[in-house]
Amino acid sequence: METRTDWKLCFPLLLNSSCKKPEPPGSVTLLFYIVLSVISLLTVTLNLLVIISIAHFRKLHTPTNLLLLSLAVSDFLVGSLLIPVEILMTATCWMLGDVMCALYYMLPVIIITSSVANMVLISVDRYMAICDPLHYPTKVTLKVGTVKVLLCWSYSSINSVFLLYDNLKQPGRYNSCNGECVVNISGTADLVVGFILPITVIVVLYTRVFMVAVSQARAMKSHVASVSVKHLKIVKVKRSEMKAAKTLGILIVVFLICYSPYYCVSLSGQDILIGSSNEALMIFLMYFNSCLNPIIYALFYPWFKKATRIIVTFKILQSNSSEANIL
Repeated sequence: METRTDWKLCFPLLLNSSCKKPEPPGSVTLLFYIVLSVISLLTVTLNLLVIISIAHFRKLHTPTNLLLLSLAVSDFLVGSLLIPVEILMTATCWMLGDVMCALYYMLPVIIITSSVANMVLISVDRYMAICDPLHYPTKVTLKVGTVKVLLCWSYSSINSVFLLYDNLKQPGRYNSCNGECVVNISGTADLVVGFILPITVIVVLYTRVFMVAVSQARAMKSHVASVSVKHLKIVKVKRSEMKAAKTLGILIVVFLICYSPYYCVSLSGQDILIGSSNEALMIFLMYFNSCLNPIIYALFYPWFKKATRIIVTFKILQSNSSEANIL
């Protein structure tokens, strides 16, 4: 029994130069859109809770949480902008022209690069907190954290121009027909700048953090019975920092799992045609990571559960709610 594929011209008047859009079976398409829409809604809602929590409650105004806030903003943009647009691009033709196509793809490059950069900054933060605890409070302040976040987003913007320069210079050169939006990113450049260098830094720093954390845990276990009250407070702080390092370590492992397939294509020496069907699944897996991050916060950070409870019950509207002790 033969199966028939229905084709639809993006620009009927252009005839031979117009793209033909395949229409998959309705049930499959509907299920695909429902799943992506649910992921998008969850990503927006959960990350909005993170953003409101850290921005509103003064107890959460720490350098580490500032990095989590920056990461949550990236994830929020993925859910509110990137996923909906990707859904539209899989279902319809690109009608905004070649220039807008090239300019649009700067947005996902900026957002994804900022996510990777935030992960690197989180690793650096945990390294300093665990390996240099005496100088951490003086070296890592809110002001320093703000500068790091601004540099992170500035770097991401510059990197997007670097990776998409060829497409910005000659928009539409990689489109095979009218109604398509495909850009080319050098696999080697994206692999080195966006994956190998950041991941190398993350792995090296967290390996060091793990080694120091293990040695500190053994030392605390052997001395906890004979220390003073003052030292007990220090022990408690160290345990808190190591617990944070463990949680953020899980965050980074999940990040690696979601991002690795996309960059494995680059390892094979191929350039990445953004907008092609082969790339869609890998892109959506990267985007799904933005939904998982706040779930990790909910599982391992008690403050996120308390803050969420205050927000959804509208207690956040009460006067002085920002001073609530949710730690």
